[in-house]
Amino acid sequence: MSKKPIITAAEAASWVKDGDIITTSGFVASVMPEALTRALEKRFMETGAPKNLTLFYAAAQGNRDGSGADHFAHVGMTKRVIGGHWNMVPKLGELVLQNKIEGYNLPQGTLSQLYRDIAGHRIGTITHVGLNTFADPRVEGGKLNDITKEDIVEVVEICGQEKLLYKAMAFNIGFIRGTYADEHGNVTMEHEVASIEATSIAQAVKNSGGKVVVQVEKVVENGTLDPKLVKIPGIYVDAIVVAQDPSEHEQCVGCAYDGSMSGEFRVPLDSLDYPPLSAKKIIGRRAAMALTPNSVVNLGIGIPEYISMVANEEGIGDYMTLTVEAGPIGGVPQGGPKFGGSVNAEAIVDQPYQFDFYDGGGVDLAFLGLAQADKEGNINVSKFGPRIAGCGGFINITQNAKRVFYCGTFMAGGLKTKVEGGKLVITQEGREKKFIDTVEQITFSGKYAVKTHQPVMYITERAVFELREDGVYLIEVAPGIDVQTQVIDLMGFKPKMDGQPKLMDARIFSEGLMGLKA
Repeated sequence: MSKKPIITAAEAASWVKDGDIITTSGFVASVMPEALTRALEKRFMETGAPKNLTLFYAAAQGNRDGSGADHFAHVGMTKRVIGGHWNMVPKLGELVLQNKIEGYNLPQGTLSQLYRDIAGHRIGTITHVGLNTFADPRVEGGKLNDITKEDIVEVVEICGQEKLLYKAMAFNIGFIRGTYADEHGNVTMEHEVASIEATSIAQAVKNSGGKVVVQVEKVVENGTLDPKLVKIPGIYVDAIVVAQDPSEHEQCVGCAYDGSMSGEFRVPLDSLDYPPLSAKKIIGRRAAMALTPNSVVNLGIGIPEYISMVANEEGIGDYMTLTVEAGPIGGVPQGGPKFGGSVNAEAIVDQPYQFDFYDGGGVDLAFLGLAQADKEGNINVSKFGPRIAGCGGFINITQNAKRVFYCGTFMAGGLKTKVEGGKLVITQEGREKKFIDTVEQITFSGKYAVKTHQPVMYITERAVFELREDGVYLIEVAPGIDVQTQVIDLMGFKPKMDGQPKLMDARIFSEGLMGLKA
């Protein structure tokens, strides 16, 4: 194999032509080829080219600071964006809301799998994921504004089963990030928090007839890389760019390098400081009661993180193996800009494979956030008024987990609580209802869950609800809470009940351990 050209980021940016479909790697603030995307943005700002790009990415890419996919947030530079998550790219989101660019939001896991189908010259990814959600073309088709017209998702029937076809496209160029490249272009990723879908991106772009450029820390002599660590073979690579500015190749944007997240070493975990009793811990305690030995678990960000804290406090932390959609299995998932990585992971697989496992029901228990819920049992976490958050992997995870739990406070905005004498006291009520008549966008379909007989529970600090065939049932209420005035009157719909709901377990509202291990 001949040596691959080593070029500058500016030279790589010059390869991008007007109207190209470009795809980039990245997961939140990690594995982003910042030198390449910065250089492309700089070229456009200085020359007005390239124009009318289509950007395709699977996961969130950015840190709400202009990094990642927000380098494409310029009128004229970008005409269309197809992405799995939008919350980390506010500038792109603003252009979509202003109808200045076309925008699509589709399930993150399905987009990561679509790379493989594009590489294999298949017509697209055919899956049940997204049925009856906003990704379904009979609902919204993933379109984010009025100027987005083309249907890139289609309902198909195969062997008598209803599926969604996420249509393939041909990529012109791919910007990917790795750790080391040898002279023949073979690339390893040992310093990254995950390998995400780097291999699949390279295959998809190469088999589309496009150009693959990989940003790395260093180029090493041919034959010095362990072939088992090579994630992007040199036959997929057209050029290598060595990052010159350390800020363009941070493991996670704004964070020091942590080898325990890349599997370089393991660190002892300090004893946890367990949180005091609060509304969030009450929710975490009630949810932790659902944990079973040897369960595979996915935890969302925010209140679901309390479940892990409670489990460790109760001595049942080893009941579950935590997984992260980026690829880590086991260990301790990280948050903030480090989300996507895990400290002391037991394994790190490619993101498309992780979602294969998720889509097939491999997750026993999924605990996700509760932003909006409605009378049909639908959940919205993806769009709120003028703000586009995006679904990320939420649809893949929640639609396919064997059991799913939505965890959040009953009301939003200023809620304050305390526990007195084993009873929950609301000292200041929240300003906004979370349980409303109709959610703004269907990120999780209650109708689909009922059809597939998926157990679904909604856990708050004052009440627990359950989805059944004929609607949402109020099944538990916290001691000290008035069912009518502090639950039903504060909902946008009237829940169903089998008589009087039972009291939530008294141990949840007591100091000290609950005794879950026993």
